[in-house]
Amino acid sequence: MKRLLAVLCAVLLVSTMAAPAMAAAPPPPQSDPFYSPPEGYESLAPGTVLRSREVGVSAFATLPQKVQAWQLLYRTNDALDHPQATVTTVLLPWGAKPSSSRPLLSYQVAEDSAAPQCAISYQLRQGAGNDNIVAQAEILLIDAAVQQGWAVSVPDYEGPKSAYVAGNQAGHATLDGIRAAQNFTPLGLNAQTSVGLWGYSGGALASGWAAEMQPSYAPELNIKGVAEGGLPVNPANVLKGANGGPFAGIAMSGIAGLSEAYPQLAEFLDANLTAEGKAALATAKTQCNSGNATTFAFKDLYKYFTIQDPLSQPVPQQVLADVTMGKAAPTAPLFIYHSVNDELVPSADTDQIVRDYCADGARVKYQRDLLSEHIILVATGAADALNWLKDRLSGKPAPSGCSTKTVLSSLLSPTAFLTFGSVLYHDLLALFGRPIG
Repeated sequence: MKRLLAVLCAVLLVSTMAAPAMAAAPPPPQSDPFYSPPEGYESLAPGTVLRSREVGVSAFATLPQKVQAWQLLYRTNDALDHPQATVTTVLLPWGAKPSSSRPLLSYQVAEDSAAPQCAISYQLRQGAGNDNIVAQAEILLIDAAVQQGWAVSVPDYEGPKSAYVAGNQAGHATLDGIRAAQNFTPLGLNAQTSVGLWGYSGGALASGWAAEMQPSYAPELNIKGVAEGGLPVNPANVLKGANGGPFAGIAMSGIAGLSEAYPQLAEFLDANLTAEGKAALATAKTQCNSGNATTFAFKDLYKYFTIQDPLSQPVPQQVLADVTMGKAAPTAPLFIYHSVNDELVPSADTDQIVRDYCADGARVKYQRDLLSEHIILVATGAADALNWLKDRLSGKPAPSGCSTKTVLSSLLSPTAFLTFGSVLYHDLLALFGRPIG
């Protein structure tokens, strides 16, 4: 584990040593006309590309990545099924031509924020700054996917209102981002394209909701597999566990994000927050997850309320029930990986939803990891997830039924360790400007 942390530190050190002078910041989404949909877009089908532009992609807002990239503004639906437009960043390997046989991976980052400038489409732009450093670090896994020769879609699944934790919102935007990528001629994809989904933590929330919703919302998509790590099944349990601890800021971001998705919750908060609580909520809506993690660390969020137990009230209970997973069993094969000792997202919730999915006939490979916690498994679990997706997207069918395995560490298998090393090596080359793909 010490060796792993040393390598990760080296990656971050290289990113700062190799960084050119900071480019001028592009306008954030709330000030960029590209993000505003054209009049009448509501009548178009979900997944319709409304606008596109070629963009440069950078690691940590400073290191240009040699990859072909475009932003697509596309039609989708919000958490309440109202028409909405959001953006996905789509990528192809450097120099690759459009191809109808190329697989597509939809990669959902852990945006975990309730401010528009935290969206990954903006955070991948050179000069954007490092406000959302956690999401930006996932460029290493996005690059790893492009290195496989895949097309990649990286959606702003929280939408223009940054509706963090809103599951229906995330599921709609993820699935419609896949449709938009398939509709975008420069990628060369089509309705038969083999599709995979991948995400960890907040990104697993979006991937998991997309997997549950796909059979009814986007049944035409040819989804071969979904990899979900650190899966936040029950946001109420995450909030209760995080409150008062080092991750209280993540819970505060979640409250802020849900208030943007559910008007009744916004009204409840306005009626029941103290003056200090209203100021805290306003602050949470201007900061990315790292800023909120610092601002609200070890805060008791209940003290921002004029009532003793806000979660016992009808409106929060209704909203939290609406954003709890388990509404339907996915039909696409799943690879779920979770730390047994996860200090942010209870592993018991993931254990239970796997049992529920399997009882409903889902195909699930579930890997429980002992020598990790929530943050470490982002890195140590990635190789197994990537290898599983490679099998699915190369045409190897997933086994039927379900399997659950508890491992000492996800990195201990020879295939995972070799893949991890290969990804790090090629990521270092990408950080230094080597073409990706």
